[in-house]
Amino acid sequence: MKEDRKVATGNGPPLILDIEDFKGDFSFDALFGNLVNELLPSYQNDDADAAEGNDVLANGNLRIPSDATKAAQGLAMPLFPEVDALLVLFKDSCKELIDLRQQVDERLNSLKKEVSAQDAKHRKTLAELEKGVDGLFDSFARLDSRISSVGQTAAKIGDHLQSADAQRETAVQTVDLIKYLMEFNSTPGDLMELSPLFSDDSRVAEAASIAQKLRSFAEEDIGRKGIGAQPATGNATASRGLEVAVANLQEYCNELENRLLQRFDASSQRRELSTMAECAKILSQFNRGSSAMQHYVATRPMFIDVEIMNADNRLVVGEQGSRASPSDVARGLSSLYKEIADTVRKESATIMAVFPSPNEVMAILVQRVLEQRVTALLDKLLEKPSLMNPPPIEEGGILGYLRMLAVVYEKTQELARDLRAVGCGDLDVEGLTESLFSVHKEEYPEHEQASLRQLFQAKMEELRAESLSDLSGTGSIGRSKGASITSSQQQISVTVVTEFVRWNEEAISRCNIFSFQPAILASNVRAVFTCLLDQVSRYITEGLERAREGLTEAAALRERFVLGTNISRRVAAAAASAAEAAAAAGESSFKSFMVAVQRCASSVALVQQYFANSISRLLLPVDGAHAASCEEMAAAMSKAEAAAYKGLQQCIDTVIAEVERLLSAEQKVTDYRSPDDGIVPDHRPTTACTRVVTYLSRVLEPAFTSLEGLNKQAFLTELVQKLRTP
Repeated sequence: MKEDRKVATGNGPPLILDIEDFKGDFSFDALFGNLVNELLPSYQNDDADAAEGNDVLANGNLRIPSDATKAAQGLAMPLFPEVDALLVLFKDSCKELIDLRQQVDERLNSLKKEVSAQDAKHRKTLAELEKGVDGLFDSFARLDSRISSVGQTAAKIGDHLQSADAQRETAVQTVDLIKYLMEFNSTPGDLMELSPLFSDDSRVAEAASIAQKLRSFAEEDIGRKGIGAQPATGNATASRGLEVAVANLQEYCNELENRLLQRFDASSQRRELSTMAECAKILSQFNRGSSAMQHYVATRPMFIDVEIMNADNRLVVGEQGSRASPSDVARGLSSLYKEIADTVRKESATIMAVFPSPNEVMAILVQRVLEQRVTALLDKLLEKPSLMNPPPIEEGGILGYLRMLAVVYEKTQELARDLRAVGCGDLDVEGLTESLFSVHKEEYPEHEQASLRQLFQAKMEELRAESLSDLSGTGSIGRSKGASITSSQQQISVTVVTEFVRWNEEAISRCNIFSFQPAILASNVRAVFTCLLDQVSRYITEGLERAREGLTEAAALRERFVLGTNISRRVAAAAASAAEAAAAAGESSFKSFMVAVQRCASSVALVQQYFANSISRLLLPVDGAHAASCEEMAAAMSKAEAAAYKGLQQCIDTVIAEVERLLSAEQKVTDYRSPDDGIVPDHRPTTACTRVVTYLSRVLEPAFTSLEGLNKQAFLTELVQKLRTP
C-alpha cells in the first residue's frame, strides 16, 4: 500500500488497494500492519497513559485499582474505541480485494486469449518452416545425387584415361620388346649386335626383366604354334625365327645368371650385403631365384670344408680305431649340434638381409644340414647289426647299438627343435629328422628283443661258469661226506632277476623314445615285457628243477641203502651210516628247495610290481593290451608253479621217509604198553618220538619261513595227512 494513502474512517473515503502490493515478496503481516497502523497507535498511547496514572507504592509495587474504580472508569470511556473504525476498514478492504480479484481475472482471461492467438500463429509459422525444411532436404538430396553422378563420371573418365595411359605405356613397351626380340632373332649364337641395355652393368636388373619377358613370350608362341600345327609357310618361318630367339635368349640368360652369381660370390667374400641383396633380387627372376639359393647354400664352409667334417668326426667318434661310449658320443653331439645351431643362426641373419625369400633359403640350408652333415655322422655312429650274426657281447653286442641309437636320436631331435626355433621356412624338419632314422626304427623291436635274449644267454653262461668253478673247488669233499648234494648246484638269486628287470626298464625307456603313437608304443612295450616274462620263467623254473634234482638224488640214496633183515651186524652198521648220510642229504635238499621257492616267490612279486608300476600305464590306452599281458604273465609263471608243486611233493615224501626211518630205527617193542597190562602208563616221550619231533622242528622251520598264505596251509595240511596215514 502506498504511504500517502489514508485509512478510511466511519465517514471518510475508502482505502484503495493496489495490485502491485501483491507482487514480489508479498507479506500479509506487512499489509495488515499498513492498514491498522494509523488506528492502533492511539489505543496504545491510551494504555500507556493509564499505566502511568496508577499509584506506585513506596516499595515499588503497583497499586491496582479496585473494582469500583474500574466500573467508574468504564462508564466514563469505552475500552476499545477504534473497533468501529477497524470494522469499517476491514469491510472496505474486503470490497477492494473483491474488485482486485475481478480485475486479475479479467487480465488473466485477456492473457489467455492473447496466448492462444500467439500459439496459433506460432503453429502456423512452424508448419510453414517444416515445409521449407522438407524442400531444403529434397534439394540437398538432388544435389547429392548430382554430385555422386558427377563423381562417377569423373571416376570413369579417370579410369579410361588411366587405361589409355596404361595401354599407351604397354604399346611403347611392346614396341621396345619387339625391337629387342628382333635383335635376338637375328643370327643364332650372335649376341654382339644387341642393344647397350644388355651389356650395361648398371642396368642389369632391367635387362634381366626384359630378357625373361622375351623368353616367356617366345616360348609361349612356339608352344602355341606347335599345338596349332599350321601348314602355312609364313607361320613355319615365324616359328623357326622365334626358336632362334629362344636359343639366343636362353644363352644370354645363362650368361647373365653366371655373371650375377660371380658378382654375388665376390660380394659374399667381401661381406657386402647390399651388393649381395641386389644380385639376389635380380637372380630371383631366374627360376624364382632357386639357382642363387642353391649356390649360396652349397658354398657354405660347413658343407665344403674337409677340415670341418674331420673335426666333426673327431669330436663325436673320437680317434681313429677307438670305440666311443654312448656317454662320450652324447657329450660330443651336444657340443657339435650346438655349434651347428649357432652357425645356422649366424647364416640366418645374412639370409634375412640378402634374399627376397629368406624362408625358402632357410629351408634349403636346414635340409642340407640334416641330409649332409648329420647323415654323415649317423653313418659313422650307427652300424646296424645283423640279427642272424650279432656282434659279441664283449664288443657291446646289440645293446651297444641300441644305446648309441637312443643317444643319437635324442640329440638329433634336440637339434631339430633348435633349428625350428631359428627358422626353416615351410620345411618339415621333424619329419625329415624322423626319415633319417627310418632304417633303424623299422627293425627296432626285433633288435630290442634280440638284445634281451643275448644278455640273458650271456648271463646264463656266466652263472654256469661260476657254478662249475665252485664245483671244481668244493664238490669232491662235499660229496665224500654226503653232507650236501646241492652244494654245487646254483641257487635262484633275486639279484639276477632284478638285473633282468633293469634290462627291461632300459628297453622300455627306449620304447618311449622311439614310439610316439600309443598303439605302436603298446605293441613294442608288450613285446619287450614278454621277453622279461620268458627270461624270469626260464630262470626260476630251471632253478626249481635244479633244486628238485637234489631231492631226487637224496631219494635215490635212500632207496640204495634199504636192506633186508638177514644181514650181518657189520653190514647193518655200514647201511645205517649210509642211511644217515642219505637223510642228511635229504634234509639239505629240503632246505635248499624251500629257499628256492622263497626266492622264486620274491622274483615273481618283483615282476608283478614292475608290471604294475611301469608297464600297465603304457598298455591301458590300447584296448585289450593290458589283459593280454596279464594272461601272458600268468601263463609264463604257470611253468614255475608246476615245478614248485612237484618239488613240494618231493619235500613231503622226503620228510615222510625220514620219519619212517627214525621210527623204524628207534622204536622198540617195550615202548608200547597196553593199558590192559595194569602197568602205570609212562607219559614221557620215547627216544623215537623225541628224534621225530626234533627232526620235524628242524626241517619245517625253513618251510614256515619260505611259504606264505595258502601255500603254507596246503603244504602243512598235506604233510599232516600223510603223517597220520598208517
